[in-house]
Amino acid sequence: MTTESQDISDVITSAAPDAKTRRYDRQLRLWASTGQARLEEARLLVLSASATSTSILKNLVLPGVGHFTILDDAITSAADAGNNFFLEGPSSIGKPRAQEAVRLLLELNDGVVGEAITDKPISTVVGDLEFLSKYTIVIAHNLPPSQLDTLSKSLWSTASAPILLTVNSSGFLAEIFIQHAPHPIIESHTESLPSLRIYDPFPALLEYSKGLDLDNMDPTVHAHVPYIPILIHARSRLDGIPKTSEEKAAFKKSLLELKKKQDEENFDEAYAQAYRVWAPTPIPSNLTQHIFPHLEDKLAPPVLPPSIHGLLVALKRFTEREPHVLPLSPALPDMKASTESYIHLQRMYKDRFNTDKEVLKSLIPEEAGDIPDDLVDTFIKNAHGVQVVIGEQYGAFDKDPSRIANALEIAPKDLGVHLALQAVREEIEAAGKSGDALARVEREALTKRVLAKLAKGTELSEEIEEAIGEVIRAPVADIPNTAAMLGGMVAQEAIKMITRQYVPQSGYCVVDCIDMRTGVLV
Repeated sequence: MTTESQDISDVITSAAPDAKTRRYDRQLRLWASTGQARLEEARLLVLSASATSTSILKNLVLPGVGHFTILDDAITSAADAGNNFFLEGPSSIGKPRAQEAVRLLLELNDGVVGEAITDKPISTVVGDLEFLSKYTIVIAHNLPPSQLDTLSKSLWSTASAPILLTVNSSGFLAEIFIQHAPHPIIESHTESLPSLRIYDPFPALLEYSKGLDLDNMDPTVHAHVPYIPILIHARSRLDGIPKTSEEKAAFKKSLLELKKKQDEENFDEAYAQAYRVWAPTPIPSNLTQHIFPHLEDKLAPPVLPPSIHGLLVALKRFTEREPHVLPLSPALPDMKASTESYIHLQRMYKDRFNTDKEVLKSLIPEEAGDIPDDLVDTFIKNAHGVQVVIGEQYGAFDKDPSRIANALEIAPKDLGVHLALQAVREEIEAAGKSGDALARVEREALTKRVLAKLAKGTELSEEIEEAIGEVIRAPVADIPNTAAMLGGMVAQEAIKMITRQYVPQSGYCVVDCIDMRTGVLV
C-alpha cells in the first residue's frame, strides 16, 4: 500500500503533453505548473560571474527561469578561464567575464533570456533600491563585506524588496544565507497527510459508514470496502470512543473479527489505522501559534500579499467554528478498495470539500480582493501544511552575542567555518585585495578578527583554529568542485523561494566539503 494522495480530478486522462511539458516533465512532478509559471516569471540578478555564480545559474537556467542578469565589470583572466566551466578557456581571456558567461549559459536553454551588464561596478548598484527592485532575487557571491552590508540594508528597507541570497566561499568551505521578508508557503509538501475526518466524520460520511451491512455483504464486496468507513462503522457500534489501552486493544481485535476471510487486506489496513478513531487530528501548531496570532500585526499587508493574508484570516475564522477543524481536503490516500467504492468515497470527500470551500470563501475579508478559485482550491488542499517563514537581515546573527555563545557551545565546527569566512572577507577588503585571485592573508590577522567577534576572554576552540587554517591556504579560491556543489544547493533554495513551495533553509547553511557535511547556524 502506498501513501500517495489522489484527487478524483487526477484520474481524468489529459491530452498529449505539449513540447514545454515534455521538456520539463520531471520538475513539473515536483512543483507542478503553478511553480513552473512562477519560475518562468522570475527575474534574477547575479552579482559577479564567478565559477560559483555560473554554477548556480546553470541549475536555474536548465529548469527554465525566465530572465537572468549578470552584473560584473571584470575582464576574464587566466585564473577565471581555468576554474569556470562557463568561460571558453583561452578564447575568453581578455573579454568581459559576464558577457562570456551569459553567452554560454544561454546555450543550455533557448527558452531563457539572459543579459550581461559590464559597464557598472557592483559597488554602484548595491545601494540603488530602484534598480534592484526590478528583480525577484539578488544572488551575491563573495561580495566585499562593505558592499554586502549596503546591499543587505537596501533590500531590508521594505517588505516588497527582492530576496537576497548570499554565498561566501573559500576553498572547500562555504556558507549560504537567505534574507527575506515573511515568506508564505502554501504548498510546503509536508509529509503529514491532511485529516481524513475519521475521529469526527462529516454527516454524509457518517451516514454512509453506519449504513454498511458488513454481515450480509457479498464476500467480494466485503473484501473491498475502504478502511475509512470500516473504522467509522465499527466505532458507531460502541457507546463511546475507546480511551483506555484495554478498550483500544478490544476495538482493534473487533476489527479483525469482522473479516470473512483471513486475507482481507482492507481490514488489516483498518487495524493499522485504528488509532485515528481515538486520536483527533489537531490544527497544526504552526497555524495556531505562529500565524493566527499575528495576522493583525506583523503579518498584516503589505508584509503578506492581500490574497494570502485574506485566506489565512478566513482559515482562522473557519477553525473557530464547530467542529474546530480545517476545511476538508479532497485528497485520499491509496487503499485497498474496489474502483466503485473508492470513487464513491472520493466523491463524498469532494462534495464536502466544495461545501467547506464555499464557507471559507464567505469568510474572506473584502479587502483581500478577488482571489482566483484555483488558489482557493490549492490553499484548502494544503491548509494542513501552510507556513509563513520569518526571515531576518543578513548579519543579525553576528550582532547577537548570546547566539554566538550558544553556537560556540552546540555547533563549534559550524561557527568556526562561519567566523573564518567572515574574517577572511573582511581582511581581504581591508587590505585592498578584493578581486585579487592571488590574495593571501596572515593567520594572525584572521585570528584577531575572529576573537573580536567572540566574548572577551574566549579562547579559540580547536574547530575554529582548523577553520582558520583552512581558509588561509587559499583565501579566494573558487574551485570547480565546491562551485558545482554550491551551484546545486543554492539553486535549490532559490527555486523554493521563487515557487513558494517547499520550506527553505533558515539561518546560515554551513558547507564543509572536506568532511562532506552541512550544518545550520540559527
